[in-house]
Amino acid sequence: MKTKMIQSLSIITFACTTVFLVVAGCSPAPTIPPKEVKIQADDKMKFDVTAFEVKPGQKVSITLTNVGNTPKASMGHNCVVLDRTVNVQTFLDAASMAASTDYVPKDFKGVLGHTKLLGPSETDTFEFSAPYIPGEYPFFCSFPGHYSQGTKGVMTVKQ
Repeated sequence: MKTKMIQSLSIITFACTTVFLVVAGCSPAPTIPPKEVKIQADDKMKFDVTAFEVKPGQKVSITLTNVGNTPKASMGHNCVVLDRTVNVQTFLDAASMAASTDYVPKDFKGVLGHTKLLGPSETDTFEFSAPYIPGEYPFFCSFPGHYSQGTKGVMTVKQ
């Protein structure tokens, strides 16, 4: 009796698996190519890219280039992407005290990724996975005073 039950379950399992594979298909789910974003920051405290869209879970690669001429000590630029739940001003207040870590407070919750602080003609790239929750996620330069002058933008996660 026990053997017949195991054989019956095996047959049912095989049949269900076969039906699932035929219905669902055998190929893996399509993958979304990574989103590559290239941003330039200048001495006018502006990013040349202020908005871009990504899909939930999509790999994102952001490359920042400082195209200005002013020394890093007075006009360095970075790019920080925050989770949509983080208060930008709270982050900036903490960042203003974090010069030793390129104006990105160490262990601050909600940072999706960031570059190092860049001087003239320097470039840095960082990668992360876009959040799965649709919405607007801020990105900006956290060097003191730059956000308020317009060195900022929005990454929109959209289906």
